[in-house]
Amino acid sequence: MSFDSFTDKVVVVTGAGSGMGRAYAIEFEKVGAKLALCDIDPVGLQETVEALRSSDPDRLFASTVDVADEEAMNEFADQSRAALGNAHVVINNAGIAGSMLPGAETSVKDLDRVFAVNFYGVVHGTLAFMPQLEVNTEAALVNVSSIFGMIGAPGNADYCATKFAVRGYTEVLMAELTESHIQVHLVHPGGIDTNIVKGTTAEEGAKELLTTPPAEIAVKVIEAISKNRRRVVFGNAARPARFASNFMPLGMVARMLKKGSDRGQGLGAPQ
Repeated sequence: MSFDSFTDKVVVVTGAGSGMGRAYAIEFEKVGAKLALCDIDPVGLQETVEALRSSDPDRLFASTVDVADEEAMNEFADQSRAALGNAHVVINNAGIAGSMLPGAETSVKDLDRVFAVNFYGVVHGTLAFMPQLEVNTEAALVNVSSIFGMIGAPGNADYCATKFAVRGYTEVLMAELTESHIQVHLVHPGGIDTNIVKGTTAEEGAKELLTTPPAEIAVKVIEAISKNRRRVVFGNAARPARFASNFMPLGMVARMLKKGSDRGQGLGAPQ
């Protein structure tokens, strides 16, 4: 099954206050979708709303939500349904950067903080909206991992762990729902030009990596849903990361990444 049209379909986007989330909102509006948007940052979310062409309450619902809060996500799902109807597409996009410490120095507290948003945020979004996806005959669940969910990049133990977890969780859903009407998609962004590392120690070093405009991956995801392509690997450095993950011996990948890290390359979350 695939989508013939997104006209009047309800598309949910988490982390819609900036970066890829804002791009998803803008690009889906262009193809006629209704939008249910959330972000923990009310200022960024309002800026996204203002960037859209329509503020019609029958076509747009926006709410400040922490995806790490299961109850808040369930409430957002109920409010979205009341405002716009059952969701057709859910994009679990919200994410934060990790501590950017060596793995042996990454604390359980660091891991808990990043898992709360990057992994459990995806789980909360999936579970909150799954009943709505089950009702609609056209439905797609899109979970956003990273190229760091394909390769283990030095200095990103907590971030990589969450993105590998998103990948595993989503691939299980793909298998379980493969004969249902619900499409399941897994997105591995490469170096997308977002503010995820803004204000961190990786901000300066990530400038050469984070170069792909967010609108480009948003368009790719829309195409993937339209044609029911399950996996999207796109953005700066995405192709070599996919090749390394699929075809290179693990030891060779590890040495390559370590050398890049020592030269100050490949640091910082790639989305």
